[in-house]
Amino acid sequence: MTTTDCTPTLNAIAALEGSDLLAPLADGTSTRFINFDYAASAPALCSAVRRVQELLPTYSSVHRGAGYASQVTTKAYEDARAVVADFVGAADDQCLVFTRNTTDSLNLLAGCVPGPVVVLDIEHHSNLLPWNDVHVIQADDTFEATIARVSAELKRTNAALLAVTGASNVTGEVLPIRRLVDVAHSFGARIVVDGAQLVPHRRVDLAAEGIDYLAFSGHKIYAPFGSGVLVGRRDWLDAAPAYLAGGGAVRNVAHDAVEWSPAPARHEGGSPNVLGAAALAAACQEISSLGDAAVQHEAMLTARLRQGLADIPGVELLRIFHDINDSVGVVSFVVDGHSAVAVSHLLSTEHGIGVRDGRFCAHPLLDRLGNGGGAIRASLGLGSTSDDVDDLLSALARYVGQVHPTSR
Repeated sequence: MTTTDCTPTLNAIAALEGSDLLAPLADGTSTRFINFDYAASAPALCSAVRRVQELLPTYSSVHRGAGYASQVTTKAYEDARAVVADFVGAADDQCLVFTRNTTDSLNLLAGCVPGPVVVLDIEHHSNLLPWNDVHVIQADDTFEATIARVSAELKRTNAALLAVTGASNVTGEVLPIRRLVDVAHSFGARIVVDGAQLVPHRRVDLAAEGIDYLAFSGHKIYAPFGSGVLVGRRDWLDAAPAYLAGGGAVRNVAHDAVEWSPAPARHEGGSPNVLGAAALAAACQEISSLGDAAVQHEAMLTARLRQGLADIPGVELLRIFHDINDSVGVVSFVVDGHSAVAVSHLLSTEHGIGVRDGRFCAHPLLDRLGNGGGAIRASLGLGSTSDDVDDLLSALARYVGQVHPTSR
């Protein structure tokens, strides 16, 4: 069942749908579901759900409709575009295209890039697979050494684009984006940031940080209604073929010629996901209103989780860089002598705790870290509490035969 009054769980930072969800246990009883899988898909903010419900009575077509409902829907769609663009600090020469998700956004951009693309091997598959002329370089175990490798590859290939994650979906490590921006620009390349794991946890300002393109998903930022975003410099977007040829993407069609619209309409052919865009905008507005409180809340819980896991014998936390200490609330680990599948199954069926196991769509990284068989990922969000963290630590400690001192 899902909550009806949408009041925040005790110590949670925001009200989310499903906060009173019950999970069945192996013994036939049930318990409150404890969600540690925010990195995959975050539950909906109640404010995002309310925004969808507000729009449903007037839901209609967008653009060119003279009727009242169409006018209301068109305004809601374009207002959402403005809200989301402001949320990420889009520059004056940048435009925002609504997509389905981060994967969709990066595939769209891949059709616009006029040259080679450089990526690191730490990336999610969505930032490894779409590029046409791609050069994958192996990250070092320090960021400083990795920067040197990136610089050398940008120079060698005369790359048009550097594609990097803002925060690892495996380890949560936050890359120094400003450094990467400066390096890319020094070699005449642009940079796209995969913000799927960064944007839900940290404020991003494209204009201030010099980011050329940013991609992220609504379903990871508490608006799981099938919306995504690509925002960035419009010249490549205006010059590229339409991502989805069809109605809405054109100014004029004749038997022997087509006049395409400029971006964003050029890449938004067909009827757009108005409700998803509006929900995403509502989520951005609420997250913005939380200010530093959400970041501080998550930082406290992340530190508690990392330290607690490190204190349990046999548990090893995954890490990419030895010289990056900043991370969002995404923590992956392995338990010596136990498969990731077995641990995650035990946590679910015996304790009602939902984590993720596997290789997290980052196979090259897991292989290089020596965990090709998979790991366990616990990820935090606006609905997470200190009790949730303690319950996970206690359950895991009992599993390996060591009662955690903070268990209740």
